[in-house]
Amino acid sequence: MIWRRHQRLLYTLVHLRAEQVLFQLYYRCASRIVRQLAAASPELSGRRLWPQPWSAPLVMPRCQLARGVFEFLGEQGQIDGSSDWNASNRSKLWLYNLHYLDDLNSVGADERADLGEWLVQRWIDDNPPPAGNGWEPYPLSLRLVNLVKWCARQASVREAWISSIAQQAQALAVQEERHILANHLFANGKALTFAGAFLDGKQGERWLARGLRILDREVDEQFLRDGGHFELSPMYHSTLLWDLCDLVNLAGRSGVHQLGERSANWRQVIERGLAWLALMSHPDGEVAFFNDCAFGIAPHPELLRAYAGSLGCPVTPLSPAPLSATHLPNSGYVVIALGERSKAILDVAEVGPGYQPGHAHADTLSFELSLYGQRVLVNSGTSCYGTDPERQRQRGTAAHNTVEVDGQDSSEVWAGFRVARRARPGPVDLRRMNDSDGESLLVGCSHDGYRRLRGSPVHHRQWRCAPQHLRVTDTVTGHFREAVSRYHLHPDVRLGDRHELLLPGGQSIRWSVAGGEARVVDSTWHPRFGVSVPNRCLEVRFVANEVTTEFLWD
Repeated sequence: MIWRRHQRLLYTLVHLRAEQVLFQLYYRCASRIVRQLAAASPELSGRRLWPQPWSAPLVMPRCQLARGVFEFLGEQGQIDGSSDWNASNRSKLWLYNLHYLDDLNSVGADERADLGEWLVQRWIDDNPPPAGNGWEPYPLSLRLVNLVKWCARQASVREAWISSIAQQAQALAVQEERHILANHLFANGKALTFAGAFLDGKQGERWLARGLRILDREVDEQFLRDGGHFELSPMYHSTLLWDLCDLVNLAGRSGVHQLGERSANWRQVIERGLAWLALMSHPDGEVAFFNDCAFGIAPHPELLRAYAGSLGCPVTPLSPAPLSATHLPNSGYVVIALGERSKAILDVAEVGPGYQPGHAHADTLSFELSLYGQRVLVNSGTSCYGTDPERQRQRGTAAHNTVEVDGQDSSEVWAGFRVARRARPGPVDLRRMNDSDGESLLVGCSHDGYRRLRGSPVHHRQWRCAPQHLRVTDTVTGHFREAVSRYHLHPDVRLGDRHELLLPGGQSIRWSVAGGEARVVDSTWHPRFGVSVPNRCLEVRFVANEVTTEFLWD
């Protein structure tokens, strides 16, 4: 058992960049120096004069319900004393949300000016640098942006607030998350850019330059040529697209020429990203659940399109032809249009960036299906972070619409945000077919995630899609003890008496299985953090090495 843990750690570490390892060692060995630098008093800074005050859509839900009363992740809490900001009876994620100060830019925030002022001053009074959750780099980054946006909407800003923004920017600058990289480092770069664009003087210019150096590297690396964000989570994709919209907005309102020079490139990335997001959203308007994904964390796609449109980023509506396929080769998804308000989204992707798959699930060759505007087959979503068994279960293969072999995950997800050995998908075979069954699209792919097991099994999957049916053929080559293909049903989908799935709109879908034994089991769907909704799952156990599951509708 000890050897297996060490082996898993080794398979995780070999993918890291040297930069991550060096900064991990630096932050561990020089933690006292980092804390001293973070707590040192920066030079006095003034507020930079902007041609226009900050203005942007306020879309996030209100989280400060009354003075000092907050709700995050479906859980309420109250700030009575300074220790409550780091309460031991709260989850790390709940405390992080508390320190973001998102309420400053939530719906109706400008009508609650007194609550905003109280919240800002209370945070400053209760959280001296550099101890506590609020001084860790990620909550620092999100809070800095919230503070700058909020202060830049005020007619006058207290000197204490400006000094606190400078102190927080300094603390962030000495602990950039280069040991993590990916969306965390992007958030650091955005925050330093906002702070530098808001504060005057040499310090402000240094933070601005530092933030832009990060963004110059990360925008080109993190956003792929097909428009997708490289962590392959539609939720994080939406979050970072909003970040880019904020940066374009900041360029126009602050008048800072360094931002204006980059604005055209950021707009192009936004336009490609919006097209990708439209493909990766269901007909109900919300995103598909691949990797870490849930509703209510990132802005809704419709709000994103509206924000981008207000900044002059053209939003071209997509009208794919019935029975058409769009392959997103860089991010690794195939989207099949099956007719009006019907589509299938297929995952033929890597787990994510090799050096940072922290938000990856073991979901290779999974898919989701919507018919008549209703989600029918769904991956299980994300309701929690951390390292507990439920987090592990939600990341596992069995929580997704794909094949599990010998009770193992296709990629070795572990410790909440780690992946050891990873499934590698093979080439994608995408063809249009015309035969006795009529016109259809054929998509085939395989992955080697199970080759580490005794018998070296390999999972091959073929989707055959037509306007009125979907046939999924799974083949497992090599030796294996058992294999199970799972199809998780949306909670609104009911099971009929004769192999039927009954949709809320009255439509029915017939299903059949060849080469396997089918049964229906209880499961759960997790559309939001802190939410678990009962649903049903169709499990198909292989009786040989190939099984076909077919869904037919009128």
